[in-house]
Amino acid sequence: MCANVNIPARPRRASLRTQIAVVFGLLVIVLGLLLSTLLSDMLRQHLQKQAGVSLELAARNAAKMLANGLQDRSREVQVLSQSTPLWAHGLQSPMVHQAMARSQAIHPHSLWIGVADLDGVVRAATGDMLLGQSVKERPWFSQGLRGVHVGDVHPAKLLAKLLPPSASGEPQRFVDFSAPIVRDGQTVGVLAIHGSWDWTREVIESLLPPWAAERQLQLFIFDSQGQVIYAPQGQTEAYRASGQRLPGLPSGTSVGAVAWQDGQSYLTAQAHVSAQGPASSLGWYVVAREPLALAFAEARRAQGIAIGVGLAVALLGAAIAWLAARRISMDLYALAKAAHEIGAGTAGASIVPSHSSREVQILSSALDRMTRRLLAHSHEMEETVRQRTQELQRANQALEMQARSDPLTGLLNRRGLEGQFDFAIALARRSGRPLSLLTVDVDHFKRVNDTHGHGAGDQVLQGLARTLQQRLRRSDVAARIGGEEFVALLPDTGLKEAQATADALRLAVAAQEYPQVGHITISLGVSALRGGDEDGASALLQRADAALYQAKGEGRNRVCVQA
Repeated sequence: MCANVNIPARPRRASLRTQIAVVFGLLVIVLGLLLSTLLSDMLRQHLQKQAGVSLELAARNAAKMLANGLQDRSREVQVLSQSTPLWAHGLQSPMVHQAMARSQAIHPHSLWIGVADLDGVVRAATGDMLLGQSVKERPWFSQGLRGVHVGDVHPAKLLAKLLPPSASGEPQRFVDFSAPIVRDGQTVGVLAIHGSWDWTREVIESLLPPWAAERQLQLFIFDSQGQVIYAPQGQTEAYRASGQRLPGLPSGTSVGAVAWQDGQSYLTAQAHVSAQGPASSLGWYVVAREPLALAFAEARRAQGIAIGVGLAVALLGAAIAWLAARRISMDLYALAKAAHEIGAGTAGASIVPSHSSREVQILSSALDRMTRRLLAHSHEMEETVRQRTQELQRANQALEMQARSDPLTGLLNRRGLEGQFDFAIALARRSGRPLSLLTVDVDHFKRVNDTHGHGAGDQVLQGLARTLQQRLRRSDVAARIGGEEFVALLPDTGLKEAQATADALRLAVAAQEYPQVGHITISLGVSALRGGDEDGASALLQRADAALYQAKGEGRNRVCVQA
């Protein structure tokens, strides 16, 4: 844009004006570059820090999901091994086979579930794999005799020829979960679950943000010895062969630029997989990495824009300075002082337009606009980072909700029930009020699936869930904990009231007719919280399960109580 400028006549001593204009022009250029460099560097550091925060958040979320998964599976094997009714008829009873099949159906990554006696001979197993073979030398057996055990990742040995390759194409690898089977106070065997390592791949892939492929964001897992035990795209063995170890970050930091074994530098963040219990303390680390060129690309673009704008404004200021002739030193001092305050981060500091002459006024206004533009651009970048952080938080909240609810019925799942369970027990003990628990199981549900198909079975489960929601109070908590098994937690409800509620539910379900199935029945077990502090969620659930097994044993379609 051009403007008409009234240039005064050349004074007699033009050399002085020329000297002042040259000096002033150089100072304006230096000032503009100083401001643009300072602000662009601040903006670059801020964006790089936000990139590191996003990467660290991805690593921490993955570590948390892995820790929770290990704890859930170790708790499952502990509950099954301590279920007295399950082992009442021996290690090879039909009830044992049904429990193992149900557990494998709920957790498809449990590729093998087996029971070994005290001599290490497999007495029962899913798919009858390893039946009759000795596992006495396997670490999970010896450790499982002593208590709940979670084994580190290892390749398949006895099961290598019996199982298909993993989904990634790599050899099958397992994480072992085992616990002693206790009956009448005596250890009679070991229950073991071999969980497929493919479970880890699904957890990692589910946590990757939508922009992960574009920015080449990758997640790795290293064991306590620093060996890589998971790499994306089935490259675990390739990374192990290349000698890749756990990247070392500066002391006291969890994010930094690190050179990897392939010779490239990556923005790297790591998070420790914190143990949720003694058995699941494996010392793993989740490491997230992103190429530096992509991680800091946005910061470099912003820095380039800021420097370009600053340089353009500086050149404009130099051109205007060439026309300055009077009171230039005073205006220059004011501009330099303002620039110093802005560089020092003084609150409220700004470049105030000068009105001593048109040329200096244009220069000071241009610098003011430049500063505002750079600050506005910085605010826009901060807002963009804030919005992306909120999107990531909402995505994590959605994942957390999915992890705590059953997708078929809309009720809480086992994980979601645990928090409600602990809170209800703590409240009941503090207030001295009663608390009861119902366990519900659909009678002959397998027959429904086999005869009418799984679609009809799903309708039965959804209908039962609706009946529970309609018949129970708003303060009661209903959950589906697996297959056709449901649980109802009844605060402020004594044993007799709970029994009456259970019988009302049984009659309501029996009276309901389904289009394809017709009428179904349910069996219910009832238990109540005892007064002692030693009585907790596990004991309450075990008594309710025992009552449920009693109801099934006595012919089903009935309510049994264990106080």
